[in-house]
Amino acid sequence: MTITKNYDAIIIGAGHNGLTNAAFLAKAGLDVLVLEKNAHIGGATVSRELYDGWKYSNCSYVCSLFRPEIYQALDLGRHGLEVVPLQGGVTFKQNGDYFGSYHHHDIQRREIARHSQRDADAVVRFNADLMKWCRLIRGFLLRTPPDPGTFRPRDAMEFAYLLKKFYELSESQLYEFIRFFTMSIAEYLEEYFESDVILAHYSGGSIIGTGLGVYSPGTAYVLLHHAMGDVDGSIGSWGFARGGMGSVSKALASAFCAHGGSIRTDAEVTNINVSNQRATGVTLKNGETLRAKIVVSNLDAKRTFLNVMHSEDLPGDVVKRAKNFKIRGSSGKLNIALDAMPEFPALPPGSPLTLGHLHFSDTLERLERAYDDWKEDRWSSDPYTDTVIPTQFDPTMAPPGKHMMSVFVQYCPVEPEGGWTDAKRDAFGKTVLDQLAEYSPNFYDVLLHAEIRTPRELEAEVGLTEGNIFQGELTLDQLLFNRPFPGYAQYRGPVKNMYMCSSSTHPGGGVMGAPGANAAREILRDLNKSDTTPEDFGDD
Repeated sequence: MTITKNYDAIIIGAGHNGLTNAAFLAKAGLDVLVLEKNAHIGGATVSRELYDGWKYSNCSYVCSLFRPEIYQALDLGRHGLEVVPLQGGVTFKQNGDYFGSYHHHDIQRREIARHSQRDADAVVRFNADLMKWCRLIRGFLLRTPPDPGTFRPRDAMEFAYLLKKFYELSESQLYEFIRFFTMSIAEYLEEYFESDVILAHYSGGSIIGTGLGVYSPGTAYVLLHHAMGDVDGSIGSWGFARGGMGSVSKALASAFCAHGGSIRTDAEVTNINVSNQRATGVTLKNGETLRAKIVVSNLDAKRTFLNVMHSEDLPGDVVKRAKNFKIRGSSGKLNIALDAMPEFPALPPGSPLTLGHLHFSDTLERLERAYDDWKEDRWSSDPYTDTVIPTQFDPTMAPPGKHMMSVFVQYCPVEPEGGWTDAKRDAFGKTVLDQLAEYSPNFYDVLLHAEIRTPRELEAEVGLTEGNIFQGELTLDQLLFNRPFPGYAQYRGPVKNMYMCSSSTHPGGGVMGAPGANAAREILRDLNKSDTTPEDFGDD
């Protein structure tokens, strides 16, 4: 056993939240070390070579939720991060038609009216209501949840903030908001729209990454979670990181190192060391022991409390709650190298709709049947896929004239009946490829290479338990002061000097950076250090 220097802080995991946390701590003058088990940094935000000359984003593929306050506070533009706003999207219909999504308001209304005049009239109300809830929730993203079990002044202040926000709502709006959190996305959207393809188009964002279906209670909130992006300053906008999602990690690492921080790769942590109910450092897989005044885990709640901490160091309720914390894998991913741009004959020549998300499920019934397959431990025979081709505006990700396609798949079981085999994995991949070819006749002609990722492979490569991209379901019982579970929602662990900053904490998953930044604020407060997070964190 080798014992080295004593750091101010050790962060376990160089994913985007770990790097965000580390950057703010280093900016405050702390001596910080980030430990990463892989040979590369980034976790779920990595750009890697897919095929000779092609790059791909390994897991996350759009920069939709990353908080602009963090971008500005860490000056990530100076460190090389450039985000290109996403342009529209399309849902293809089985009858050869399509529904297009446009940024221009009048064009969008005309497109909706092509399918239903009633829906065109309703979309203004739908957008206004959704943006109203986005503005309300956005104010909570960069704040520490209050603990309802205490009477500390800070918790009272946070509750006062919550009450103020809700007091600003009318009585009918308050009832509507509470109801919204418990509704299925199908129920919610059917209060606005009648067209099958429009219902399906807006429903997709509510099931991405979840073990839920479009008729499952609580999925309306998941749509809101995805709709809170404001890449270009407007709520609901998404974007792509130029060079792939690894550009996010590289920029965060650059900002961190510019403030004197250090990163070690190939350094897997096997234990958080605890003495007298205080975290004292970590032990690595090679037996090396590193000491630190504080330890911050960027692992999910299950891996933190069940894998790298001994049960005897934890209160009994923590072990039980960690075991019961819902992390259900339901997603797969294909990364595809293309010799040329695939053709979609349903679209007019030169259509800009391929610049955004491509979807191929045109009814709620098809979406629900895809979920039914997953519940029976089968991959969906007719999956919901979220497909993007970022090389249309980012040529750095493929050779000249070539393209790279990212396909996120709902649903894929963690373990199909009998377990995964190479043949089953290939069959899962072919199901997705065949769906693409159904709408793009030249798809197989331009297909060069397809990398297939099941939930287990995402887990092994990225460290996401069961391949769950949110590091815990976004259900009402696992949000705000219930995330990851009551009593531990303020980023502090069950032993002193131990903290959490992963997406298992508030406000949840997606490449947001908020859990890492919020945890940094609490750590700096405990250490009586100057707060390096933006002054208006949490304000709207």
